[in-house]
Amino acid sequence: MFQKATLTLLLLAIVSCKNSETTEKDQIKSANWLLGKWESKIDEGDLSENWKQVNDSTFQGESFFIKGKDTLHFESITLQQKGEELFYNATVKGQNENKAVPFRLTSKTEKQLVFENPKHDYPQKIIYTQISKDSLVASISGVQLGKPSAEKFGMKKAESEK
Repeated sequence: MFQKATLTLLLLAIVSCKNSETTEKDQIKSANWLLGKWESKIDEGDLSENWKQVNDSTFQGESFFIKGKDTLHFESITLQQKGEELFYNATVKGQNENKAVPFRLTSKTEKQLVFENPKHDYPQKIIYTQISKDSLVASISGVQLGKPSAEKFGMKKAESEK
């Protein structure tokens, strides 16, 4: 009897751990459509984001804004699953002592990811919306210098992740 109870508890523990692991990885899977190279060419310059999968809980991204030969903005991004939460960690050289600023996933649908950090100076909200398989809109918003501010960046897929 004791062996049966022990075996049953052991099996329950294994099954519950397996289910928990599956649930945990589901958050990052909802961002799979983000993988690849995205570009936008506008009068002010060229914007590109490159996303690749590092492992089953982490995506690595880089965002560049270039005008001519000058890089006006460079950002290193990590999309990371921690437990059941998904974080967008943005690092901009020369800002925040070169430390990542975390934005927590607060809302998601099949085609949209919303990350927020109400304590950050600007932006406080970052949204990625998939328009089609080869286009998306990235938007940032929040309060900047005491006034509401928002910017949108439409991008086309240049290539898929290899």
